[in-house]
Amino acid sequence: MTIAFAPVEVPVHRRLQTAAVLQWIYSFLCLAPTCIFLFLYLLFTRFWLVSVLYSVWWFFDYDTPARGGRRVSMICDLKMWEYMRDYFPIKLVKTADLDPRHNYVLGFHPHGVLVTGAFTNFCTHATGFKQLFPGLTSYLLMLPLWFRTPFFRDYIMSAGLIPSDKKSASYPLSKRGGGNVVVIAVGGAPEALDAHPGTYTVLLAKRKGFIKLAMENGAHLVPVFSFGENELFDQVGNQKGTWLRWLQERMQGIMGISLPLFHARGIFQYSFGLLPYRKPINTVVGRPIRVERNEKPSGEELDALHQLYMDELSNLFEEHKGNYGVDKDTQLNFV
Repeated sequence: MTIAFAPVEVPVHRRLQTAAVLQWIYSFLCLAPTCIFLFLYLLFTRFWLVSVLYSVWWFFDYDTPARGGRRVSMICDLKMWEYMRDYFPIKLVKTADLDPRHNYVLGFHPHGVLVTGAFTNFCTHATGFKQLFPGLTSYLLMLPLWFRTPFFRDYIMSAGLIPSDKKSASYPLSKRGGGNVVVIAVGGAPEALDAHPGTYTVLLAKRKGFIKLAMENGAHLVPVFSFGENELFDQVGNQKGTWLRWLQERMQGIMGISLPLFHARGIFQYSFGLLPYRKPINTVVGRPIRVERNEKPSGEELDALHQLYMDELSNLFEEHKGNYGVDKDTQLNFV
């Protein structure tokens, strides 16, 4: 394999962009186990009191993630998120106004390997969510497992992340007065296994939990399609029926997280590594689907709204695919 090295003279701003993405990759893949190790390590040092005091704090603060978390504007405003935005670059595209008097459930598609577009657009202020949708506060759902990790839980809450269980997702949506947006990567961890460049497969055909969540809380549904999300990484071939896919699905069933074997480029060379490719991401927010409050929807009502949502997502994809380099004959594949 021929290695393509990066030029020696690279502008400072591009180095800073790479550094910003590198810290995000580290946070996503390594920070949680690092925090666990640190918490346990401190117990056996003269700084043991740090872990003990944190444990006391954790006991009293345990339910905070399920009550909307603890967003810190200073974290969302950090300059490094702007450098991360410009690395790809990432753009948030608005197609319709969202009335801040209502609450919303945004279905994000596709998941991609690391939900890069969802995090940058809805957990930071780098792409202008606050300006595009004034009066709205976004909450991105994340696996509850990560909120049981010392120190790390506080970091992810500071960016507006909350657990993906029903209780946590319902809390912002149940608030009167509106202005709350819950963002759900509907395909979840299993969809990450299908995040190959050039594929437009979304795991949605049987996913109705988010539809029921919206109906029970009277929150309007909004489809979101992130063009370019699947182009950031290559994956080792794991088609359905292969031993690797069987193992990945088995591990996902046990651990709750998927383990895609992805790779892209490195820091000083472009041939291999875990840094994503510099491919543009355009996250298009569709038109809202009005949802009336229905605490006990029937199966028929649930199916009808689910079909309407799929139709709207398909229409959103068809309307905008030509703007972002998708072949005119390409269609969304619902599985």
